[in-house]
Parts: sequence; structure tokens; C-alpha cells
Amino acid sequence: MKRSEPTWRIPVGILLLIVGLIAYGLVVARYVPELVGTWPVLVQTLIYLVLGLIWLLPLKRFLIWMETGRWSAARPPE
Repeated sequence: MKRSEPTWRIPVGILLLIVGLIAYGLVVARYVPELVGTWPVLVQTLIYLVLGLIWLLPLKRFLIWMETGRWSAARPPE
């Protein structure tokens, strides 16, 4: 289904995504080093790798909302 008119969700969604990522990054940068700073380097690397990828989990539904206004993809007809 192709969109024929612009929607407010895309610019608002991009702004929310940027604000959310900045907030997430600041929280991680502020609190995680205090928790894992004395751990072995390989464990720290694994923790930061997981935290660097975890923000991707809700991204699919968020992008679907930006395009369609729904939080899940449309079900194919049965």
C-alpha cells in the first residue's frame, strides 16, 4: 500500500528516535561504567556490544508505526 499524502508520523517518529537514542546513550554512558568498570575487559566488551545492539529490538515496530500508524504489520489475508 503506497502512501498518497505526507503523514505527521514520519518527522515526529524521526525526532522521537533521535531523542530516545540520545537519552539511551546518555544513560548507558553515565551509569554502566560505574557498574562494569572493574570487570575484565572481554566481559565489558560483551556488555557494551549487547547494550549497543539492544536498542534495535523495538525499532521494527516503531518503523511500522511511522509508516502505517499501527504497531504491528498487517496480517496477510487468509
